[in-house]
Amino acid sequence: MRNNIDVVKTLLEALPYIKRFANEKIVIKYGGSAQTSANLKEQFAQDIVLLHLVGMKPIVVHGGGKSITNLLSDLGVETKFVDGQRVTTKEVMRIAEMVLSGEINKEIVSLLDNHGSKAIGISGKDGGFLKGVPKDFENFGYTGNIEHINPEIVNNIIEDGAIPVIAPIAGSSTIGHPGFNINADLAASKIAVAMEARKVLFLTDTPGVLDKEMKLITNLSIEKTEALKADGTIQGGMVPKVDACIEALRGGVKKAHIIDGRVEHSLLLEILTSSGVGTCIEL
Repeated sequence: MRNNIDVVKTLLEALPYIKRFANEKIVIKYGGSAQTSANLKEQFAQDIVLLHLVGMKPIVVHGGGKSITNLLSDLGVETKFVDGQRVTTKEVMRIAEMVLSGEINKEIVSLLDNHGSKAIGISGKDGGFLKGVPKDFENFGYTGNIEHINPEIVNNIIEDGAIPVIAPIAGSSTIGHPGFNINADLAASKIAVAMEARKVLFLTDTPGVLDKEMKLITNLSIEKTEALKADGTIQGGMVPKVDACIEALRGGVKKAHIIDGRVEHSLLLEILTSSGVGTCIEL
């Protein structure tokens, strides 16, 4: 009986958040260990399906850098990075699209379908959803930035009662162009703004934003985040993630979260509990 009561109490704790976020779009950037561990993959799918079943409108944007690097290595194709960003040659672009759109995207769709939701996978090329431009063609090749987002296809998927799963490949207005490889954090941020999402969450391999004593900072404003960047507290790979959060917030998203995808059911803990498990950034 005691265990049953604890379950009921847990459900009641989540109730205010279920009410608050019902019918709201929530963008989730899926990557890191949560994308490579079989157990974490299953838990991620369960979390997304539960959020969907209680009335939220999750939109999944996924990366796949490790898988791209592994396949390039298997095929003997050289890959280069400049300032932490991949240089995307035409050959690398073909392989990146194969991995992101053909392998990872469909795996996520299958996981969500198997757990009871209808999911539809697309890349940014489908329906003209994402249009890109070169970041710096001379130095980065087909690594791109998003120039335009047409939300119609994703809105149609949501209105059909399905979960959109998006591979960060952007199309080009040039006929025959191979498209652009878009950083998944950047894509998630811009998609959250274009879709008028309530929240955007980034799954990472760190607990969140850490202070100089390596302790988790649970809440930040944009102003405080900029100060922590300036004094070197936020550095390295965390910088582009907080920049993506700030861009989303300045575009109208209410809250941005950086959470540890290695924690079991981290999405539910962050969205449906009072304490959360990561860092929440807001205006």
